This record gives sequence, structure tokens and C-alpha cells, in this order.
Amino acid sequence: MTKLIEDEDVRVERLLDAQAKAVELFAAIEEGGLIAAGVREIEASNAVRELAADMFGVARHWHKRIVRAGANTLHPYRENPPDRVIAADDIVFCDFGPIFEEWEADFGRTFVLGDDPAKLRLRDALPVVWAAGRRHFEANPDISGEQLYRHVVELARQDGWEFGGPHSGHLVGQFPHETIAGDKIESYITPGSEAPMRRADRTGRACHWILEVHLVDRDRQIGGFHEELLDLGHEAG
Repeated sequence: MTKLIEDEDVRVERLLDAQAKAVELFAAIEEGGLIAAGVREIEASNAVRELAADMFGVARHWHKRIVRAGANTLHPYRENPPDRVIAADDIVFCDFGPIFEEWEADFGRTFVLGDDPAKLRLRDALPVVWAAGRRHFEANPDISGEQLYRHVVELARQDGWEFGGPHSGHLVGQFPHETIAGDKIESYITPGSEAPMRRADRTGRACHWILEVHLVDRDRQIGGFHEELLDLGHEAG
């Protein structure tokens, strides 16, 4: 038991360290102006890949790198819309899963170029809805993935948005994270995921989760995305 506790302390430390590095990376993305008008999404994605390598020696990402702008922000993760040039007044979101020393991070943030009030409101709503979802998770010890998903969808609706994705998060851990699989619904915060989220995996280790919020306004053809660790640490801002 003592060994298991020690291992869990190390896992928590590594996951929080990976997220802290992701926070640094995203701050550098913004400060460096990598998300800019006239840049293609794929060019911005490649620039972030190079920045992560320069800053932290990141050589791999555990899922595809996403930079989406304008109408492409309506598309959930699994879709692959055509590459788009970022416009001067676009809303843009980034979703990256860098591997820091064999530990997975999964971090998403939204940027607004220009001063369009609808886009700014959407950007600012994302962390608020995310934080409300986390509070609901913390207040309900036996909550399932399905229950949390439905609550986050309702939070989005109450704030005037449509929820844009088929799930609102997933397990995260050491790379390769063998527990998560596209056909294993209990690995996701989604309808049909009925097991308590606070549980041990098949090796007896605690499950740790990423919470994702994807809000869209189909009338305006805009969306935004926000994600980070759900059950560890504090909101990264």
C-alpha cells in the first residue's frame, strides 16, 4: 500500500508539472504572436511544435495538434476541416497534447484577434463554464462521466451557447496512456460513460481526468475551446 501511495504522489507531481509546462507554452504562443492574421492554421501548428521543442525538448504529441480559426472552430476534435488562413478579426483555438518527459499534457485555449464583442464574450465565457463544471465535479463524489457531460452541456445552454463536442473530456496519464481508447467509452466524459469518475484503473491507480469545454454559436459561425486537468491542482487561468 505504501508503494502504491508513493507511486500516486509521483504521478500527481508529473501530471501537474506537465500542465505547468503547457501553461508556459501557451503564454509563449501568445507573447510570441504565433496566432496572427495571414498565417495558415497548419503554419501556426508547426510553429507551436517548434516552440515546444525549443522550450522543453518536446519531440512528440500524444494527439494531433489543432489550431482552428473562424468557422473551423465549430468542428470538434475528430473532424478535419480544410486548412484556413487566420483573418484579422478571427477567433482561434489551440488544442495540444505535448508529452513532457513521458507524461501527457492536454491543454486548450482560445484567442481573439480584433475587438468583436461576440467573439470576446465567447472567449471569456469558456473558463467560466469550465470552472462551473469543475465545481459540479467536486461537489458530487460519485459522479459519472455521463452525468458530468450532461451538466456541462446544460451549463453551456444556460449561458446561451451550444456545446460543440460529443464528449467533454477524457482520462490522462503517462504516455502511452493505455487505458484511453477510441472504443472504450468509460475513458471519456460522455453519454454512456456510467462508471464513477473517481475510481481506480485496472492496475489499481487512481484515474485522472481532463475537462474540455467546446462552446459554439452556429448563427455567427464561431466556436471556442478550453481544457485542462479536472481533478488535480487549481485552475491554470
